[in-house]
Amino acid sequence: MAFLSKDRIFSRKWIIDYLLIISGSLILATGFVYFVTPHRIVPGGVYGIAIVVHYMSQGIFSFWPDGIPIGLFGLILNIPLTIAGIRILGPRFGIKTIVGFVLTSVFIDGITYLRPDGNTPLVDDILLSCVFGGVLIGFGLGLIFKSRATSGGSDIIAMIIAKYTRLQLGKLMIYVDSTIVLLGLLAFRDWHIPLYSWVVIYITGRAIDMTLEGADYNKALLIISKKHIQIKNKLLVDLERGGTYLRGEGMFTGEEKQIIYTVVSRREVAILEEYISKIDPDAFITVMDTKEILGEGFQSLNSKMDS
Repeated sequence: MAFLSKDRIFSRKWIIDYLLIISGSLILATGFVYFVTPHRIVPGGVYGIAIVVHYMSQGIFSFWPDGIPIGLFGLILNIPLTIAGIRILGPRFGIKTIVGFVLTSVFIDGITYLRPDGNTPLVDDILLSCVFGGVLIGFGLGLIFKSRATSGGSDIIAMIIAKYTRLQLGKLMIYVDSTIVLLGLLAFRDWHIPLYSWVVIYITGRAIDMTLEGADYNKALLIISKKHIQIKNKLLVDLERGGTYLRGEGMFTGEEKQIIYTVVSRREVAILEEYISKIDPDAFITVMDTKEILGEGFQSLNSKMDS
């Protein structure tokens, strides 16, 4: 069973995908080199392991006096993991995933080599480094994910374990990354390391979500009111918004109800609530956060797939 769609080489989509991979890998590497690595933070993944190995191998090799390069060790780990993933899980790890982790490794070591001050942190404040490092790593990973590639590494380990167990993939990824974080605690014997590392992991996850889903300021509303016709006119005429009628029935009274489902901006929520409070103070309104809205009046599904 094929998991990957083949894009025509040098097509617009192919070019955009690889630009996303290149820029995402560069941003991801920058987050590690300038903010995460200098403070010995271990934010899970193969590069978290590589950071531990880098510092633990300082002074061991004459040709690597500062320790085994992080990018190189990450690459050494990623190659067999990807091969194992292809053999066990099937062809869901395409050339874009391989290009992604190869470029990330090259950028990490390349930026480190070109820096005149080596592993000196850009800022001394560790918490500030965690915030900016997590944002950059998450943004970079988000761009890579947008190209329909994966980050490889510990994700593959979690997928393989999930194949042979009944554990959820999301939980397994947390378990794997947390184990790597605790490896940093054992290596450096400093409780600050895992605590700051989990901060980076959390911020990275939030940044990935923001990159993939965008900062959506719209709200979804469910409105139950006897004055639904006036509310409909308010939406269509004044706010120039659409909506959908849903048929419902009161659980206690058995009375048939018309439920309005609509999506409006945060500002329009306040306008609508004020209007409804005047015409029907007993109306029932549910306001829900929306992470992503696709369809008429918003971003189309096709344009998202093409972007």
